[in-house]
Amino acid sequence: MSKREQTDPGSWHVFHATGRAPGGPPPQLPKPPPWRQFRGDPPQPPPPEGEESALRRLGPGDVIRQLGLEETDIINAALLLRRPLLITGPPGIGKSTLAFLIGRELGLGRVLEWNIVSRTKLRDGLHTYDAMGRAQAIAAWREGLREEVAAGPDDGADETGPVTPARRQPAPRLGEFITLGALGTALLPYDRPRVLLVDELDKSDIDLPNDLLHVLEDGSYEIPELVRDAAESARVHTSDPGGHVVVHDGRIECREFPVVVITSNGEREFPAAFRRRCLPLEMRPPNREQLLAIVESQLRSRPEGAEHLVDDYLRRVRSGGTHSLDQLLNAVQLTTLGGFQADADGSKLVETLLRDLAKGR
Repeated sequence: MSKREQTDPGSWHVFHATGRAPGGPPPQLPKPPPWRQFRGDPPQPPPPEGEESALRRLGPGDVIRQLGLEETDIINAALLLRRPLLITGPPGIGKSTLAFLIGRELGLGRVLEWNIVSRTKLRDGLHTYDAMGRAQAIAAWREGLREEVAAGPDDGADETGPVTPARRQPAPRLGEFITLGALGTALLPYDRPRVLLVDELDKSDIDLPNDLLHVLEDGSYEIPELVRDAAESARVHTSDPGGHVVVHDGRIECREFPVVVITSNGEREFPAAFRRRCLPLEMRPPNREQLLAIVESQLRSRPEGAEHLVDDYLRRVRSGGTHSLDQLLNAVQLTTLGGFQADADGSKLVETLLRDLAKGR
């Protein structure tokens, strides 16, 4: 329990960075400000649980992260104001892990992940349309109809008349070839917000942050293929495993704006209009106590020799190198296995695991 939570039970905080899943009903967020209220419909069923992914990222128990009162204030402000969090800091410091921390503590289900590369476009996050697959499916359907017609009329009949080929095999539906991306799925009308991780946005094309502005402001978007289609509704795939949703009139609008966690390694600056819509949070490197707690949380124990490796890791970080928490966890896991020899070859292997990532090897 955080210091603020202990001393001020009536705090406006809903997130306390404990890393604990709700023991009972999940905490409810206060109502959004009037300018961040949305009216998406119909409401969707709760999302799938995401504890398996959170377990890999956070470990099974309480989590001690490098989040002080200032950082926790910013996260809670983003939650209450329904604004994206823009998290900066060096690679491997645990920026993306924060999305899983929020999702677990607030009981928001599976985290939707949108991993950004230089070729990523806004449409990739909203939806994809398999035009080639649909064309092939329609061609196969038409060929099947021709074969059945050529084979002659069907002998089977029921009280509604003869069974025609068209009744046996309906045409492929447009929605079968549309899949909502992570951003598109997060904007579905859920009663409680989804958590969306937009990872390493600074690697994107220069236009993507500006393209995001409209969606982040309006909490809605249209699927052009469905807008042009004659059908009033379509059943499409979502980013959740096996997930489907019915889209009406080709338009999707959220009910609760998602918890958007955007990470950046600081490789470039974002436009002022984009930054204005986000709350900034700079992640600081963890100290010795926090590193030991992270090791203990992930490995379920504090192995012998872990403190020596943590001290070695901190020495390398303070010398100006670029290092990741994953490197430390890998080194502790390997060197504490039974039979590992800390001889010359073993020391060389540890050196490889804790190498400076900025040197390119």
